[in-house]
Amino acid sequence: MAGHGADEHPHGADRLCETGDRVYSRAVRRGRVSRRDAEPVPCLLELALLHPDPDDMDWLVPTSPQEVMTRLLRGMHDEVSASQRRVGSAVAAVEWYAGLGRQVRPAASGAEGPAIRVLDGLARIQAAMDEATQACTAEVLTVQPGGIRREAELSEGLHRALALRGRGVRMRDLYTHVARHGQGLLNYLELMGDAVEARTLDEVIDRLILFDRTVAFIPANTDRTMALELRHPAIVEYLVTVFDRLWRLAIPLEAPLPDTGIEGISHREQSIAALLAEGHQDAVIAERLGISVRTCRAHIARLSETLGAASRTQLGVRIAQAGLDGPQHSTTPLSAPGQETPSVRSPSR
Repeated sequence: MAGHGADEHPHGADRLCETGDRVYSRAVRRGRVSRRDAEPVPCLLELALLHPDPDDMDWLVPTSPQEVMTRLLRGMHDEVSASQRRVGSAVAAVEWYAGLGRQVRPAASGAEGPAIRVLDGLARIQAAMDEATQACTAEVLTVQPGGIRREAELSEGLHRALALRGRGVRMRDLYTHVARHGQGLLNYLELMGDAVEARTLDEVIDRLILFDRTVAFIPANTDRTMALELRHPAIVEYLVTVFDRLWRLAIPLEAPLPDTGIEGISHREQSIAALLAEGHQDAVIAERLGISVRTCRAHIARLSETLGAASRTQLGVRIAQAGLDGPQHSTTPLSAPGQETPSVRSPSR
């Protein structure tokens, strides 16, 4: 009879299906059952509760209930014994690992917790940042990408910055050049006074915050609702090196941006020209420089007009001819590593 396979009887001899119970009981009472009557319950053959009658293959004879009970009890005993062995092995393993845990020495840096921790959600990120702020005693380094800093962003971290300033912690912040035009940032720096030094670049890496060169925070997704807390010394040291190199290339906020030396072309347009020469699209350029796509295209239009280019292809040629496709060199003198730089003041606008 089709449609009655083993998949329809997923059970063992300890819990027969209703049809199997009925057919097996009939076979025990009568001493045998026809193969046709047993077709709906192949489980009885698979479980060895029925087996062919050697005298007549059209009939099936049952295994005695006493033998079935013995088989079930033996299986239960084997399962219990196996479980006891597994429990014993697990207990021994736990004791072994516990012994190893008591032998672990604390890290030389004294840092607690894992080397890399994922912070999921703004609440956990802010709590971890508050904890790092409270433990910080000497220095905070930050990289703030994007353009003009919004008031909400500045207000969110203001309580931490003020707490750090109160303990005499030195802070160095890196922004994009566009951030110079945000009044909110200028007000923030005026409030912080000599506690903060700020410099700007055409473009910076993604957001980075370093406390005392021992713990760093970086985004873990694009909308910054997840972050990584990094305490591995090698990773933190690498990030500090990246920051220091960007810092030496950056321009102090109180210093003006260097002149391009080309009449009619601003420093920002020079940056856009270099990125266009590298083959980047408008949206990518805008994101890297922290400006809107609309503003980026307005600068490209002015650049085309200044260089006398009638198309994007011709603009690329004009950029190369004008020498705008290479790296920019700042003409603003910066202090050598280790020397003090002037404290941040709000530049005139």
